Amino acid sequence: MIVKNIVEPLVWETLGKVLNSKPEACRCEKCQADMAAYALNKLPPKYVVSRKGEIIARAVSLDNKYNIAVLVAVTEAVEIVSRKPRHDD
Repeated sequence: MIVKNIVEPLVWETLGKVLNSKPEACRCEKCQADMAAYALNKLPPKYVVSRKGEIIARAVSLDNKYNIAVLVAVTEAVEIVSRKPRHDD
């Protein structure tokens, strides 16, 4: 059995969309990882261990309020990391 946080793929997908709307944001691997980690730390995890659990949890994640929470966390992450990137120039 594998324990999986289904929020992580949602954060990465949303991060891609947010970065597309913010051309000034850094897209290096380190900054993107920092952005994803920041957003994931702001959101409650949703762990599943089975395919059925994943399907049910994904259905819950389709809730508009949850998608807005993910979007807010990711947007905040992009803003914060963009202000103080930790990558080497």
